[in-house]
Amino acid sequence: MSVRRVAEFADGRPVFRDVIGVLTSWDDRGLTVEPRSGGPVSFDERLLVAGKVVPLFPARRAPLPGVSPVELQRIAARGWPAVEQEPLGEWTLRASAGFTRRANSVQALGDPGVPLPEALAAVRRWYAARGLPAWVEVVTPGAPEDLRAELDRLGAAYAPTLVRVAELAPLSRTGDKAARDRVRLARTAGPDWTSLYRRVTGEPAVEEAARAVLHGGPSVWFATVHDTWGCGTEGDDTPPVLAIGRCVIDGPWACFGAVEVAPWARRRGLATAVMAVLAARAAEEGATAGYLQVEAENDGAIALYDGMGFETSHTYHYARLPEA
Repeated sequence: MSVRRVAEFADGRPVFRDVIGVLTSWDDRGLTVEPRSGGPVSFDERLLVAGKVVPLFPARRAPLPGVSPVELQRIAARGWPAVEQEPLGEWTLRASAGFTRRANSVQALGDPGVPLPEALAAVRRWYAARGLPAWVEVVTPGAPEDLRAELDRLGAAYAPTLVRVAELAPLSRTGDKAARDRVRLARTAGPDWTSLYRRVTGEPAVEEAARAVLHGGPSVWFATVHDTWGCGTEGDDTPPVLAIGRCVIDGPWACFGAVEVAPWARRRGLATAVMAVLAARAAEEGATAGYLQVEAENDGAIALYDGMGFETSHTYHYARLPEA
């Protein structure tokens, strides 16, 4: 939005100022606009003079930044920060009441500072003390060379995950413009956003951890598409939200995740629209590339991201240690 407001009075006359950015809230407390740079601008509704919708700044084409799998894994960890973190040498133990494997696994990058059998025994004890299974994030290269062999010896079960990357400029222009215009951005995940998030459990400890993880990261944005098309069945109790998504901006990289579309609203291009708008917002903050993580067996999501221009950077594995 481009918003004009009364900023002050000089000699009894109003002084007007404009701010261009994302209108993130408008309620009884007033309006808040998040500009491209600097902090949010908040003011009383009575000071509002005029406003109009303007497109986000066009993303400029740029090659993917040079980054190793290890560096990208560390960036991803910052974009999905665990509630509790503890070092084990160069490894990082992470726990968040069981909310997602990424936030409840040890990131085994570098040297744990002790022999691998001792390190994995410590990992087991640490997670057992929290009532959680022991997951190990294994990145090759990046993890110790003998880690996979030691995990095999212990009988670990593996779950592969793909890390996929794409340039932001073409991504920000994908999909239908009418669908993109329906996407709304916010700094927080409100009840409407969480109503469609499939990882909601209803358990208080998990929900508290989920909110902390979801809102953690350098610069977080939440996208929502509301049901202004009347896609739901009249009289049912389905949520009035059609699609959601999340993006975390960290320097040149933007992480995409939590992209969900209501079952009755699929095949309308809403996931693409959500990704495009989040990409455009990330470009406003200087990002040039995006990444996401998807389970290797999720063929539907992989096909969707193929169509958006994502390519596989690398594969890592979550290895679950059997209970001692």
